[in-house]
Amino acid sequence: MSDAVSGKDLSVYYDGGCPLCRAEIDHYRRCAGADRVAFVDVGRDVPAPDLGSGLGRDAALRRFHVRCANGRLISGAAAFARLWRTLPGWRWLGRLVDLRVLGIRPLLPIAELAYRLSLPLRPRLARLVSRRRPEA
Repeated sequence: MSDAVSGKDLSVYYDGGCPLCRAEIDHYRRCAGADRVAFVDVGRDVPAPDLGSGLGRDAALRRFHVRCANGRLISGAAAFARLWRTLPGWRWLGRLVDLRVLGIRPLLPIAELAYRLSLPLRPRLARLVSRRRPEA
């Protein structure tokens, strides 16, 4: 698969086995513009989806990835910014994170650092979310 799933503008790869990830994706699915996004569960308890070139299941489980309709794969904070730019209610934040000033994106490295610092906290946050959402 070299482009976004099912002709959508963007494919979002997420860990459906993670309560935190599921809660966040459930939020995005309810947003205006979500019909333009294919949400692909790469969790270990689902059949292995075709993730396309450059993305394996293990990598998709470790880090947030999106694939644009043109096949471009983006990960981390830049992937969140790309998703946000697709959703009208979040577009302002995506544009802010991806803002270019004199050819550089000054906020993207800060957002990436925050994202990387949050990754070790993900298991704890997931446990907290699962306690609050018994159906998760």
